[in-house]
Amino acid sequence: MQSLEVGLVPAPAREPRLTRWLRKGSGILAHLVALGFTIFLTALSRPGTSASRGLRLTGPLLCSQFCLCMAEAILLFSPEHSLFLFCSRKTWICLHWVGQALAILCAALGLGFIISSKIRSELPHLVSWHSWAGALTLLATGGQALCGFCLLCPRVARISRVARLKLYHLTCGLVVYLMATVTVILGMYSVWFQAQIKGAAWYLCLALALYPALVIMHQISSSYLPRKKMEM
Repeated sequence: MQSLEVGLVPAPAREPRLTRWLRKGSGILAHLVALGFTIFLTALSRPGTSASRGLRLTGPLLCSQFCLCMAEAILLFSPEHSLFLFCSRKTWICLHWVGQALAILCAALGLGFIISSKIRSELPHLVSWHSWAGALTLLATGGQALCGFCLLCPRVARISRVARLKLYHLTCGLVVYLMATVTVILGMYSVWFQAQIKGAAWYLCLALALYPALVIMHQISSSYLPRKKMEM
């Protein structure tokens, strides 16, 4: 019989170098995809031309800019995917607020252009799944901003259980970003987008829209949520 060693805890297995580099590479690719997809939609909408004003300018273009700002605001907290690893956590929080503020600004501009274009063209509002998903995403984003303010100033908001509120903020933040991604995907089903992007290129755009969401979902579910549950 083999002797049992009492009181010894086996050391955790060391992660293979290839796996570690693949995970870091996936984060870098998420940054490039989010930025590249936004640039692609900007070029596709051809801002500055008369045909791109109104609905075509404010549809998938501002939605993608909204997702880009929100994605970067979330990814900067990752210890592997952040572009600001050399900064302090206080700086991360400030940059997070800047990114989310830019996302809300893009959403507000998009909403203003859409309402103006609808009124000018005498078209009805909220007649597509894309518009409904966008409206719900805007409402959820406003709630997330309010929750973030409570975390930033817990004494002013009279919050006693900060750790629990952080867990809710993380979970709901993931849901809001997925809602924004769904809004972009629904915009890809529009007549304007499918008239320009067809076949395999359309499925490539679908994959580009989904990839940052998958990276962020893995980041929050595997890193942040278990740690926050332990703090509660």
